[in-house]
Amino acid sequence: METGSVTTPFGRRSMTFGMLASQVMAGEIKPDQSVDKWKLFRALCEAKPLLGIGDRALAVLNALLSFYPKNELAQGNGLIVFPSNIQLSLRTHGMAEQTVRRHLAALVEAGLLVRKDSPNGKRYVRRDRAGEVDEAFGFSLAPLLARAEEIEQLAAAVMAERLHVQRLRERITLCRRDIAKLIEAAVEEEIPGDWQGLYREFRDLIEGLPRSPTTAQLELLLDELTALRTDILNRLEIRVKSTKQRGNADYIERHIQNSNPDSKSELEPSFETKQGAMAEQDKGREAETLEEGRGETTHPARQEESRQSGGRNDGGGLKSFPLGLVLQACPEILAYGPDGVIRNWRDLMAAAVIVRSMLGVSPSAYEEAANVMGPENAATVMACILERGGHINSAGGYLRGLTRRSEKGEFAIGPMLMALLRANAPAGRKVG
Repeated sequence: METGSVTTPFGRRSMTFGMLASQVMAGEIKPDQSVDKWKLFRALCEAKPLLGIGDRALAVLNALLSFYPKNELAQGNGLIVFPSNIQLSLRTHGMAEQTVRRHLAALVEAGLLVRKDSPNGKRYVRRDRAGEVDEAFGFSLAPLLARAEEIEQLAAAVMAERLHVQRLRERITLCRRDIAKLIEAAVEEEIPGDWQGLYREFRDLIEGLPRSPTTAQLELLLDELTALRTDILNRLEIRVKSTKQRGNADYIERHIQNSNPDSKSELEPSFETKQGAMAEQDKGREAETLEEGRGETTHPARQEESRQSGGRNDGGGLKSFPLGLVLQACPEILAYGPDGVIRNWRDLMAAAVIVRSMLGVSPSAYEEAANVMGPENAATVMACILERGGHINSAGGYLRGLTRRSEKGEFAIGPMLMALLRANAPAGRKVG
């Protein structure tokens, strides 16, 4: 049996304690012990960082295993393979013989192979009269069989570490995204705070990470990013709570929640069913609506009739109209929505803030309008002012005049919308 005695290397190669330990371990293989050679090789590929071997050494080992006739490594099948360096070079897709010899030495040094050299250093087999192998000289695969359980454990540890690193990187990516977007939102919303300083701290953490970080460095970075994200969230949550308590004008303009989430720019069914009935009423109010647009006072009885025409109450006794109707009457506001689209009331309010700045309306005038009329109606009025911009000399003065009239109950949005709706209707089509 080839593992029954200790063998020393041929020629100038010296015997080492590691070689002796590998041969002793190989001699302790249980008679019934076996392992699938290719399953074990896959485990070796996973465990290579812990075994100190490289890809090319594994390619040479793969070639050696291909010369082993059975799929199961077992002591009863014999564990010596004896291909020449030329044959190994062919099996490794033309690897130079000198390179093959170097990686064979590395496999021996790693304790995965044991040399069983012949008296002249050649690799060969001696067979009996029946053709069975009597004695072979070459490389023993016994250390692989002896260390099979250890190799599988090392492979499992490497895979667990890789999964841990992958999850660390995923969590770091999520933290990076959260921090960047939260700071961006805080800057865009003009929330007070040292956001530039926090962003510089964030970039310093990211740029301080090496190109090939260790697991410990990734864990430290994740802890620091998590703490930074928590700090930013705490600052924003304090701001949200304070704006809810104050209910100030800044919250109305910049942080209005969607109170009527219309997602499509369509007329609501309740409005469509009333169109026929409203048509006759609107004819009589058309002349009055034109006067309304010029800022002239409308008769209180007419205003009351207008307020009863449809919609719902929203700030200052005014009634909000369907978002689809507002967008049909004021299509120019669409260009100022997020990505050129207005999907809900929040988008319309954001667009109104942009239009307010563009038309020269002061923040205080718009805030006053939002307080008196309600945020949705203030945004609707800004859309109407934009639509009629060519007929209004001072958008800010016009908005303040409408706000004062709304406080007195002398202003209704309905006639203004109806006039714009008819003005923007296609030729030959009557909108009522």
